[in-house]
Amino acid sequence: MLVLARKKGQVIKLGNDITITVLDIRGDTVRLGIDAPRNVPVHRLEVYTEIERANREAAQSSISLASLKEFKMPKDS
Repeated sequence: MLVLARKKGQVIKLGNDITITVLDIRGDTVRLGIDAPRNVPVHRLEVYTEIERANREAAQSSISLASLKEFKMPKDS
């Protein structure tokens, strides 16, 4: 793991396309701005972990394609 120290307003570049800027530091909280191409997913770890869990669960689902074809979205009231 590469460890870098940055101050407010300083920037880290990842390759040519990703820029991480330290926007604010308040106590033990650091606010980061991340500029990345739309095709690069950027998530907090807890969100990424939940997406992975949901994907694994969906991949193991026993729902048949026939039952999915019968699924209807409820109409807005």
